[in-house]
Amino acid sequence: MKNTDPWRVPVVVLQIPESGLHREFEADPAERSAMAEIAGLREIISASASFDLVLKSGGRVHLTGRVVARIGQTCVVTLDPIENEIDEPVDLIFAPPEMIPDLSDLVDEAAESDAEIPDPPEPIINGVIDLGRVATDALFLAVDPYPRKPGAIFEPPAEAQDPKDHPFAALKTLRPVTQFEGAGKRAQRPKDGDSE
Repeated sequence: MKNTDPWRVPVVVLQIPESGLHREFEADPAERSAMAEIAGLREIISASASFDLVLKSGGRVHLTGRVVARIGQTCVVTLDPIENEIDEPVDLIFAPPEMIPDLSDLVDEAAESDAEIPDPPEPIINGVIDLGRVATDALFLAVDPYPRKPGAIFEPPAEAQDPKDHPFAALKTLRPVTQFEGAGKRAQRPKDGDSE
């Protein structure tokens, strides 16, 4: 069975100090290879993250930081291999699962007003926040689905200017025989005096 979370960096919420927690980590070659396969990338050359976690009221945790990566893709125009840089900021609130319905209601209320709409919180699963999963999600969201080599321009096939030059122009000169015309000719019988 394929591992859908190859980059794991669990942090136990109860072990986050009052002063907060700073974590920096990097994906190893096996983790990068597995992530590249999941994302359909040619390769992930490097991937690292730097996060700060701060405790908030009600058991919530505010996570901020960024994910930096270098990925190998294929240009959609030239099909040449290319490399792209990713530098994605992350700003999330995590909350115990039982609090999320109430917090989601606050998001819905903000959506109905002119207030800025906050993102709904992410769940804290079994008292743990997986920083690797957060970093993986941020990396995948930042991937350009249609990467292009610098200067590569897609040019559609040129249209024929003169309609007579169109490859199917000769077909317009053919007059189609309708079903009824064809049937009538088959059904006609020679009249008296006509030679067969």
